[in-house]
Amino acid sequence: MGKVDQSNPEVNDVYGYSTLESISGADKFNRWMYETIKPFCKGRILEIGGGIGNISQCFLSDGEELVVTELQSEYCTMIRKRFGDHPHLKDVLEMDIVDADFDTKYEQWFGTFDTVFALNVVEHIEDHQKAIANCKKLLKKGGRLIILVPAFQSLYNHFDTALGHFRRYTCKTLKTVFDANGLTIVHQQYFNLIGMAGWWVSGSLLRKKIIPEGQMKLYNFFVPVFRLVDLFSSRLLGLSVIMVGEVE
Repeated sequence: MGKVDQSNPEVNDVYGYSTLESISGADKFNRWMYETIKPFCKGRILEIGGGIGNISQCFLSDGEELVVTELQSEYCTMIRKRFGDHPHLKDVLEMDIVDADFDTKYEQWFGTFDTVFALNVVEHIEDHQKAIANCKKLLKKGGRLIILVPAFQSLYNHFDTALGHFRRYTCKTLKTVFDANGLTIVHQQYFNLIGMAGWWVSGSLLRKKIIPEGQMKLYNFFVPVFRLVDLFSSRLLGLSVIMVGEVE
C-alpha cells in the first residue's frame, strides 16, 4: 500500500502530507515545475494551497515576494515555521477558495494580485467553477491565473482516490472552466510525460496509495532527461495540465 508518513501527528491529511513529504526531497522536480510556470508570473504573487512549501521555497529563494494561502491551519503553521523569518514571505493566510462567505471574508484581497497560481489544488475541489471564479476575484485587471492539475481521467487510480481528487483533466476540459469564467488563455501545455508511467504502475498496477519514496528519489535523479522529453511532448501528453489565463 506504500508507507504512510505520520511523523507529524498534528496533520489530519495523512495521505496528502505523506505525498508532500515525499515530493519535498525531489529538488530537481520541484525546480522543474517552478521554472515551467515562472515565465508567466509577474508582480505581486499569491500561491493558493502552499502545502508544506515545496514550490513556495523556489519563489522565495529566487527573491520573489509571495503571499501563501492554505485551507488547513496545520499547513499554515508549518509554512510560518519554515519561512517565517524570510524577508520575501509577505503573509500566510488560512483561506478556503470555495468558502460560502468568500466575498465577505476575503474582500480586502480582491483585485490586489498580479499573479495567482494553484498547483495540484483544483482537482480537490468539487465545484471547480467556483474555485476559478474566486481566484479571478483576487487578480488585478491584466492579472494572470496559473493552474496545474492532473491530466487524463484514464489515469485515475488509487493515488487519486487517497488524495481526494474529484477528477483529472485535459487541456480541453480545463479550458472550458477558464472560458466559463471569462479568462483569456495565454498558454496551455501538458507537463511530465514520463511521470505517466510511474503513476500508472504504482497507482493502478500495484494499487498503492502513497508515492513510494524510493521511486520519487529515482525519478528526481533523471529529471534533467525528462525535461528534454517534455520539450517534444508538452503539446500532446503529460501527467499534468498547465493553463494560464489572463483577466481582461
